[in-house]
Amino acid sequence: MPLNMNPMPVNLRQRHLLVAALVILPVQVLAGNPADIRLGGMSLTPTLRLTEAYDDNFRETAAPNEASSWITTIEPAFELAAEDRLNIYRLRYALESDIYHSSHGNDNTDHHLDANAHLEFSSRHRLDLNAGYDRVESAADATSLAENDKYHTSNVGAVYGLGIESATMQLELAVDQERKRYDNRGTLNQDKDRDTRSLGATAFYRLAPKTRALFEVSLTEFDYVRLRSVDSSTLRSLDSVNHSYFAGLAFDATAKTSGTLKIGHEKKDFDAPGERDPSLTAWHADLTWKPRTYSAFRLTARHGINEGSNEEQFIENRTAGLAWSHKWSSFFSSDLGYVRSKMNYDNAANREDITDSYRVGLTWDVRRWLSLELGYRYRERDSNVALENFERSLYSAGLKLSL
Repeated sequence: MPLNMNPMPVNLRQRHLLVAALVILPVQVLAGNPADIRLGGMSLTPTLRLTEAYDDNFRETAAPNEASSWITTIEPAFELAAEDRLNIYRLRYALESDIYHSSHGNDNTDHHLDANAHLEFSSRHRLDLNAGYDRVESAADATSLAENDKYHTSNVGAVYGLGIESATMQLELAVDQERKRYDNRGTLNQDKDRDTRSLGATAFYRLAPKTRALFEVSLTEFDYVRLRSVDSSTLRSLDSVNHSYFAGLAFDATAKTSGTLKIGHEKKDFDAPGERDPSLTAWHADLTWKPRTYSAFRLTARHGINEGSNEEQFIENRTAGLAWSHKWSSFFSSDLGYVRSKMNYDNAANREDITDSYRVGLTWDVRRWLSLELGYRYRERDSNVALENFERSLYSAGLKLSL
């Protein structure tokens, strides 16, 4: 997956908000007006993206171990959708095949399968369901230079909403379970296999027609399949439970400003006695401001606790990003973005990373069914552990096809 240079952590509520948005928005909005194939009461929408990219450090390694390559990416996708009054159902499959022309040992194919449903039983009761399966292989920042990281995940989740959406108060209850297993040879990455279970509740109180206060409580349990080896004689359990409590504001999507802003407390309790249990003031922001219908600025920020590895118990993460998308005409648009991330590792080296990521993208809609895309991404990590420093540039050109 060479183009995904800047993943952002996704918490329980973010995942289900994304699922709800994907379910509710019309297909043509999400896919750039592709035509569909009618199958009785259902619609099938196929798309194809072809990309040629040059990546000068696709493993994200320190000098002089950089590896560069031209990479061809083929991404077909198929989405099946159906509607029954206010109920909406979607099934989507996407394949992403990467061909590394200078390093065929890194060739890989990812698979993504997602099923979503939005059910409205009445104006007061609604339910969003989601299930997914992903099989992924990644060369970037892999555990071993000899083999890409390979893993598969499966997840199921639900969000139940209570209360009329225009009323003074609403309540959402969320549940999610994810299973992650690595597929590398031998014992490589096996200590990262885990099951994650999450529960959450969010209460909303309307302060103004387009603004609501929110109060959120969530619990996430991490259950690792194996103990982790610290050294030849010491094993470590990273089983833990994260507790988080937030208060903040939610801005409705119909307003010029939309999204959420919240601050609170996060704490991780390890099951093993004697381990240091971190706690911190946490915050999360995901705000979009649209001064014009054709221009949007998006601000994202997070301070929280990330999972650790065999080298650290946990990671304290601070991330902030700003993006600007602008449609210059009916057929030409641009996308600019910047993200800075600071990671503090709880390990013997007191490792600290600061990573800066930049992106520029241009899209030309030649026809309703054809778009041309140009992009550049740059990513740099500055660490107090010299072997973790790297610079990476990626240049890409591609096209997106639909019916």
